[in-house]
Amino acid sequence: MAITHHIIILVPLLVISTVVSAVSKPAETPAISVAAKAFTEAHNKARAMVGVSPLVWNQTLETAAYWLARYQGEVEKCEVTSFNPRKYGTNQLWTKGLALTPSLAVKAWVNEKAFYDYKSNTCAPKHTCGVYKRVVWRGTKELGCAQAMCAKESALLTICFYYPAGNVIGQKPY
Repeated sequence: MAITHHIIILVPLLVISTVVSAVSKPAETPAISVAAKAFTEAHNKARAMVGVSPLVWNQTLETAAYWLARYQGEVEKCEVTSFNPRKYGTNQLWTKGLALTPSLAVKAWVNEKAFYDYKSNTCAPKHTCGVYKRVVWRGTKELGCAQAMCAKESALLTICFYYPAGNVIGQKPY
């Protein structure tokens, strides 16, 4: 009888303490992966250098980039495609025999800044700079990226999606 009495008292106390604990905790945002954090930080470092607001990680974009990278790695033999979802901006990078971290992938895109002339809003002759412009596009607010191995090629494919897309011909990125 004494044990039953203690259980009857303990159960309501346990329920109350659980409810109070749940109510007193602030809402937590979902944690992002180490790779997501590295992609975001590398992008935001480049954006800060030109006075553009930081991007936030978007899980939906990450998932879309992941499935595209897997598809390209498994079906398209890891070739970079001219995928144009219209809704998103896209950067892709293919590397072979190199362990490419997210920050190094973004650095490769940002290195195109050397070929971009802001005043004329053009790329140097025989060079490209569109992927750099996507990284720093002022109107873009969110990104999601993924990497996939291409086993047959021993290569790595990196894809980032940006929303809103940006990189509009004739418009300056910042």
